[in-house]
Amino acid sequence: MHSRRLRPCLALGAALVAAAPAPTGLLAQAGRIGYATFTLPNGLRVISSEDHSTPIVTVDVWYNTGSRNERPGHSGFAHLFEHMMFQGSAHVRKAEHFQLIQRAGGEMNGSTTEDRTNYWEVLPSNRLNLALWLEADRMRSLAITDSTFHNQREAVKEERRLRVDNQPYARAFTDGLTAPFDSAGCFAYAHTVIGSMADLDAARLGDVQAFFDTYYAPNNATLVVVGDFRAAELRRLVNQYYAGIPSHAAPAPVTCVWKLAPGPARREVTDEHANLPASLRIYRIPPHDNPDTPALELLNIILGQGESSRLNVTIVRREKAALGTQSLIVGDHRGPGVTVVLGIANQGVNVNHLDSLLAAQVDSIRAQGVSAEELTKAKNTVRAQFISNRETTLSKAEELHHYDLFHHSVADINADLDRYLAVTGDEIRRVADKYLDPANAVVVIVKPAGTPSHGGAQ
Repeated sequence: MHSRRLRPCLALGAALVAAAPAPTGLLAQAGRIGYATFTLPNGLRVISSEDHSTPIVTVDVWYNTGSRNERPGHSGFAHLFEHMMFQGSAHVRKAEHFQLIQRAGGEMNGSTTEDRTNYWEVLPSNRLNLALWLEADRMRSLAITDSTFHNQREAVKEERRLRVDNQPYARAFTDGLTAPFDSAGCFAYAHTVIGSMADLDAARLGDVQAFFDTYYAPNNATLVVVGDFRAAELRRLVNQYYAGIPSHAAPAPVTCVWKLAPGPARREVTDEHANLPASLRIYRIPPHDNPDTPALELLNIILGQGESSRLNVTIVRREKAALGTQSLIVGDHRGPGVTVVLGIANQGVNVNHLDSLLAAQVDSIRAQGVSAEELTKAKNTVRAQFISNRETTLSKAEELHHYDLFHHSVADINADLDRYLAVTGDEIRRVADKYLDPANAVVVIVKPAGTPSHGGAQ
């Protein structure tokens, strides 16, 4: 559902208690988000931000669990459980959660990533109590039955078939994102969010109940409310609905041992759904809270985002070697992440030639850096994205969650833009040299079924 606009996660086949501190400098032009926080005795953390510009409110719950919390043989559980959360609770019938929100004039959804699972509702502010009550009821008393478990397991398997197994390039892309990490040392990021068919088939009802008991507790969740409400009324409702939910034992910490630049790796995969070959160059990058992140994200924009990006201008327009190219940073991680440089070859173009062109563009930045004009355009893009992320109650809520989970302090929400605007061309070149090193890359070559081993015509 939601991903930070700084790092669009496009599938290869698709397009291809504190008050917030006052902002300073250029950030004041981008829009300050004021917020307050409090924590219930059971551990539920609440972040609220009043916005009375429209009679709308967003309720957004993040559980501190995602595929990174799974263990070998149990992949896909976090995503499966996202589906289970809509199957009813003590006072809500199966699928009634959707009906109640829609009848109130609202909308809702949920999503799972490596690092978190979210559930949100946007609705008229006079129905704030409804969204809070619904989220509290399923946090306290989710209906975990054999019938709903088997039904939703089949739904997830069908989702995998639809979105991954039967889509061109999707399986290579999804599996490729995990390729830089070793399952023995970093299972957290060495397997896919959607999981494997074998693990889904092997799942049992008791496993699902154990997952709920471990991760779906107030002390493992954060509730963000943004919009047209009054602080005193919000606190009253939160205490009424959530204070009686018991906390659980803290989940085990997640470990991940990984190494930068362990040596180049290359693999070839056959895709029966693809008509053209493709190349993906996947590089390891550090956790999101690393000081190099602003420079890496600006580099990503310069290299492969938009019509004026290096990849598009050189490889698509000038060389006419690719149908499309892109560079993207995938997801926000508390552990290591990846940046991907990719292209789909034009008909008749050898995929190895395309890969060499992608590598050449990466190497040119490592050797020569970027121009002042490129850096200015990238910073303007970042500034626009920061402002866009503050335009709706839902996007504000997701931003507050992002800074709370992935940064040292939620207060960074009103200081982070200045970090991006301060990045220099020398920093861009430095992070390119460090992270886009060939010894840090996993190259995945995707070939249509029946392609000769040499990769096709030049």
